[in-house]
Amino acid sequence: MMGDKPKIAIFDFDGTLTTQDSFVPFLCWTHGWRRLVIGLMRHSSAVLSYGMKRCSNQTIKEILLTEFYKGWSIERLKTAAADYAHHYLPKLVDPDALERLHWHQRQGHQIILVSATLEIYLQPWMKTLPIDHLLATRLEHQGGSVTGKLSGENCYGPEKVKRLERLLGDLQQYYIYAYGDGQGDRELLEAANEPYYRFFNRGRYLMIR
Repeated sequence: MMGDKPKIAIFDFDGTLTTQDSFVPFLCWTHGWRRLVIGLMRHSSAVLSYGMKRCSNQTIKEILLTEFYKGWSIERLKTAAADYAHHYLPKLVDPDALERLHWHQRQGHQIILVSATLEIYLQPWMKTLPIDHLLATRLEHQGGSVTGKLSGENCYGPEKVKRLERLLGDLQQYYIYAYGDGQGDRELLEAANEPYYRFFNRGRYLMIR
């Protein structure tokens, strides 16, 4: 029963609000196709293992972040991420998914984006949208330089629910709509009153989450 519970709409990003993965295009945006291919070939065994589910999401992400960004200043990466968010990321967003997000806004629902996607480019992207909170994967940086590691856990699977609970407290006190498209959204969808799995009905493809 909805009752008088506050209503919250929770969206995954890659494959839910977008039509495809956003991480590999970000690597390409910052390095170009030639450097991207060389970097991926250098770690082809790890990429293959990830595709065969023998390598964890966090492991493959840290391997690629180390390959492409270790030693970058965090300010340089923030600038590149903002550029990507403003000029390329909108091309990946599904208009139907965006309309659904705005529908929730019109209903007066709180909107939360919970994603394994990198916070560094989601943050500037969401500034023009009615998204109240962002819970995403953070990069570790020390002394102003990117280390290639994640700060905390990859925001995937059970971690999504943990982050929501830290933000909101007991989820039972809310009426939750949740939108997801993959294995990493299972726990999120299970916690929802109205779970929508592949609501925008797209096919599957390899994504680094």
